[in-house]
Amino acid sequence: MSDVSYYGDDLMVKYVVRAKIEVDGIVDKHDIIGAIFGQTEGLFGSELDLRDLQDKGRIGRISVEAKQHGSKIVGEILVPSNLDRAETALIASMLEFVDKVGPFNARIKVVDIVDVRREKIKKIIERAKEIMLTMIKEKEVDVKELLQEIESSVRTAELVLYGPERLPAGPDIEKSDTMIIVEGRADVLNLLKYGYRNVIALEGARGEIPETVIKLSNSKKVIAFLDGDRAGDMILKELMRVAKVDMVARAPPGREVEELSGKEIAKALKNAAPLETYLQHLQREVSEKVEEEVEKVSAATIPEAESISELTIPEPLMKTIESLKGTLESVIYDRNWSEVMRVPVKDLVDKLISDEIKDAYAVVSDGVITQRLLDIASVKGVNILIGARIGAISKKPTNVVILTFDDVKS
Repeated sequence: MSDVSYYGDDLMVKYVVRAKIEVDGIVDKHDIIGAIFGQTEGLFGSELDLRDLQDKGRIGRISVEAKQHGSKIVGEILVPSNLDRAETALIASMLEFVDKVGPFNARIKVVDIVDVRREKIKKIIERAKEIMLTMIKEKEVDVKELLQEIESSVRTAELVLYGPERLPAGPDIEKSDTMIIVEGRADVLNLLKYGYRNVIALEGARGEIPETVIKLSNSKKVIAFLDGDRAGDMILKELMRVAKVDMVARAPPGREVEELSGKEIAKALKNAAPLETYLQHLQREVSEKVEEEVEKVSAATIPEAESISELTIPEPLMKTIESLKGTLESVIYDRNWSEVMRVPVKDLVDKLISDEIKDAYAVVSDGVITQRLLDIASVKGVNILIGARIGAISKKPTNVVILTFDDVKS
C-alpha cells in the first residue's frame, strides 16, 4: 500500500482515494493524469470538475506510481480529497469510468478510500501509548482509562451545533435517515462516546420544540430517547404534539440518558417501542396505578363530601354551565369557586391524574361522568363533579357529590 499520509501541497486532506490502474500499452504518468482530467471533465458540471476543485484546494495533486509490466503499465493512483464523504465517493467512481490512456485501453479500479483523520487519530493514540510506556515511570497509569479519555475527547470534538437554534448534535444528523432525539447536550456527548452519530438535543428550546427538529422529523425515522422521569413524560407529550415520532426509548426509571453505559444505551434503543404501542403500555400502567390508589383510598377512612342539601352553588356557575353546552370542555374550580383551568373533556382524566393541579375542588364538564372519572376524582380529592349526564356508575365513593346540569338548575 502506498503512503496515505500524503497531504498535497497545501491541502489539509480528509480522505485519500486509492485506485489500481492497468494500461494496455506503454504510457507515462502525465499521460494517465491527463486522461483522468480529460475524460472526467464536465461530467457533473463545474462543481465537481477536477481542475476547478484542484484550483479551489478541494482536491490535492493527483499522484501516480506506475511501472512497466511486459507490454503493459500497471500502477496506483492516489487522489487527496477535502470534500465530504459522498462527494469523495462520487469522485472515486468517476475514476473508474476512465477507459483510455492515449490510444490504449485502460482499467481503473478503486480499492480503498482512506479516512486520513481516522488514521491520524490512530497514530496519536499509538504515540500516546508509547509516551505512557516510556516516559511516565514515576507512577502507575491505567492505560484503559487513558485510552477511554482520549476516545471521549475525540467523540466530543465530533459534536456540532445544528440549525439556526444551534442545537447540540452528532455529525451525521443531516445525512442519516434515522435520528435520535434526546433532551440535552450531555446526552448527545454520551451517545457520541458510544458511536451514535445521528443524535440531536432539544436543549435551548425554552419549553418549545425547536423548529429544526420539527422539520427534520418529517423526512426521517424518529426515535425519542428520553430520561426515565416525569420531565421525560412531559417532553414526549410536547414532542408528539408538534413533530412526528416513530419510536420511543426510555432510560430506566429514575435514570438519565447522560449517565447510561454503552450496554444500557444499546439495550434501551433495542427495546424502543412504536409510539402507539408505547402509549398503550403507558395507559395500562396509569390505569393500574389509579386502581391501586382507589383501593387504598377505599380501605382508608374517607371524609364524606358535602351533601347536596348543604351545597352552595354560586350564581355565576349557571352561566358557566350554559356557556359549556356543546363545547366538550371542562372547567376545574378551587374551593373558593375560582376557575383553576379549562381543559377539553377528552384530556380531563389525564389532567387530573397529573400532578399539575393541586387544589381541585369541583369539576364542571360538558361530558359524561364515568366510573373512571369518578374514581380518579375521589383519589385526587375532588368533592363535586357536575356533568352533562351521568354514565353507568357501579361504585360511588362517599367523598364525591355527582350532579347533572339539570340537577344544578333545579
